[in-house]
Amino acid sequence: KLSALGLATTSAFSNEVLAIEPPEIRSPYFYIEDKHKPAFDSIRKKLTLIQRHVGYGNFNILSFDEALKIASRSINIGAFTKEELEFLEFIFYYNPSSHGFFGERISFNITETINKKEVVKVPRTGHYLFKGHSLDTYNEMIKDVGNTLTLTSGIRSVVKQMKLFFDKVASVDGNITIAAISLAPPAFTYHSIGDFDVGKRGFGYANFTPRFALTKEFQEI
Repeated sequence: KLSALGLATTSAFSNEVLAIEPPEIRSPYFYIEDKHKPAFDSIRKKLTLIQRHVGYGNFNILSFDEALKIASRSINIGAFTKEELEFLEFIFYYNPSSHGFFGERISFNITETINKKEVVKVPRTGHYLFKGHSLDTYNEMIKDVGNTLTLTSGIRSVVKQMKLFFDKVASVDGNITIAAISLAPPAFTYHSIGDFDVGKRGFGYANFTPRFALTKEFQEI
């Protein structure tokens, strides 16, 4: 069923992957099928253009329906095709336990929205947090650690997580299994309901590597 819907399987793997991969999901791997790669690549391009159109921060809370409208109204982006929409829906609704991801499904509808009245944009980060517990927790962390700690990832809408996941899949040559080890599939991220990431201000991408664990900020969290 997975293969028919757009993923292919293989049992080939590398020593590099074996070092980081849980044994129970080492075989088989699930890949984007060759026949679906044009749609996959086109979706990634359109999501990137939509992000540029609305701005990095606004893209974090952009809904699926809003993204579709923006694409269809922009001659530089173009409406999503039937094949692209079907592939987007498949990636959102399929069961990733088929390749060893057993996280909890957080979002049940691809058109779910972020209530903009319930969020606040955190200055100088480009990210949003939910008012209440998430924002209070973040402010307490800044109070305890200092202003060298910063928000590196806040609320992620379905569209935001979709783009992140597609980009991760592309970075590992279409390997869905490996991508899901370090990044939750679109419907499974707690960033849609309150989770957030922090890092050392000015540390850039290193905040998402083991190097962050060596920083003073990490040790004081």
